[in-house]
Amino acid sequence: MNSTTRSTSQNAISKDETLTSAPIPAVLVLADGKVFRGFGFGKTGTTLGEAVFTTGMTGYQETMTDPSYHRQIVVATSPQIGNTGWNDEDDESHGSKIWVAGLVIRDLAHRVSNWRAARSLPEEMEKQGIVGIRGIDTRALVRHLRNFGSIAAGVFSGEAAERPVEELLAEVKAQPSMAGLDLAEDVSTTEPYTVLAEGEKKFTVVAYDMGIKTSTPNNFAKRGIETVVVRANTPYEDIKQYNPHGVFVSNGPGDPATADKMVAITRDILASGIPFFGICFGNQILGRALGLNTYKLKFGHRGINVPVKNHLTGKIDITAQNHGFALENPAGEGKPAGGAEFDTDFGPALVTHTCLNDDVVEGVALKSGMAFSVQYHPESAAGPHDANPLFDQFIQLMDDHK
Repeated sequence: MNSTTRSTSQNAISKDETLTSAPIPAVLVLADGKVFRGFGFGKTGTTLGEAVFTTGMTGYQETMTDPSYHRQIVVATSPQIGNTGWNDEDDESHGSKIWVAGLVIRDLAHRVSNWRAARSLPEEMEKQGIVGIRGIDTRALVRHLRNFGSIAAGVFSGEAAERPVEELLAEVKAQPSMAGLDLAEDVSTTEPYTVLAEGEKKFTVVAYDMGIKTSTPNNFAKRGIETVVVRANTPYEDIKQYNPHGVFVSNGPGDPATADKMVAITRDILASGIPFFGICFGNQILGRALGLNTYKLKFGHRGINVPVKNHLTGKIDITAQNHGFALENPAGEGKPAGGAEFDTDFGPALVTHTCLNDDVVEGVALKSGMAFSVQYHPESAAGPHDANPLFDQFIQLMDDHK
């Protein structure tokens, strides 16, 4: 560690060593009338969104900068947050933007203790205008969300928290529901950009940015892949200029039932015979292109410890996930989804992966092998690396059809 890094980290620690300032009153209000009172941190003010929870015990910086969390107030089940501060290397959004609408935690660390920390979590949240609430019983809150599902919510701190609860509840209820929201273009790049291959270039991949995490093109780059990242809903005719060997559709926020443009583009890609790989939102896009419907999960899958079975190999991976919608089971309600086959306009397809917690569809593929997708994050930032070989599977597919 060089002297500059050490000095920066020590400054961050000294600034956040104790919570000496007077606590700022804050309140979390759920649309069903449930109220949790605590103390504000980060920006003081008001934020609205859908209350969801994540079970990850680490990686709050990666979570907060993941564009898939756009319009969501994230509740951390891990009881202490902020102990590793905030660094300049782990952001998952292009431009280092925090995308969560708000953050709900139990305990805020009194001290930053990580050699890479450049500042504290509250400092970064205040800088980017993110409202947080601490000091609430997150166990009770998470149990409530598990029982009743993800729900519209608002965090109000400072003077906003002193308003009558009836007024705050009305404001929370007035916000649009996550179901039916098309959010991909909100988080997508405005202009195409290229992430160069490391070492010898093997292939060119066009990646549709539905809310892409920086770790994804970095994983491609390490494998000799040049990635051209394009805006969501870029027509297929427009990506031909890059002569791609493969097309990738990323993770992202919003309701996949609204993504008709991207579904039509994906159908054009499949008809062209270009190898296709999708993750998370990209899995739902491929599924819809193959004729499946989507639905909203009760409380979603968000964390870095979700078990998934690969029905092609029998292998079980522990995966990182963040999704509130899923593909319907083509076998029908009440029947096992794993391995279920179904007909498409592009040949027979099947369900390749399912979640072992609830049998939710976690992956689909054409039996020809030309297109496949998974509902989780093989780049796993933060999270386990069990699913990382999916990048190699895509490269092998491109190699076989170059």
